[in-house]
Amino acid sequence: MYIRLDQSSGSPLYLQIVDQVKTMIAGGALRAGDRLPTVRELASELVVNPNTIAHAYQQLERERVVETRRGLGSFVSAAEPVLSLSARRDRVAALLDRALVEAHHVDLDADEVRMLLEERLLEMANAEQSIELAPSK
Repeated sequence: MYIRLDQSSGSPLYLQIVDQVKTMIAGGALRAGDRLPTVRELASELVVNPNTIAHAYQQLERERVVETRRGLGSFVSAAEPVLSLSARRDRVAALLDRALVEAHHVDLDADEVRMLLEERLLEMANAEQSIELAPSK
């Protein structure tokens, strides 16, 4: 599993891990049932305190993104979202609001933002399709 941490970013390391795991799932790099590295394995790979990884995994478990099976490890969950559609939309709307504020500050106009969003959606769809077409392990 490839995770890149940015020590100089204002974002806590555990949240960077949470976000990147979610991105890998959304992009099809991780699928329901896939096993995540152990806390010790990932901590060693990323050269961070194991508590940071444990905190990230706990957050992912609280959000039902992963499930921990005692003695076996942590796995990408197949659980259905527990949030209502309205709550899920509100959550994404808040993230989009943050992205739009950032776009304003880096001087991207509405057309450029639309184009960027469409490109990202297409990339995500293509990534998911390539995973579906790949031969099974």
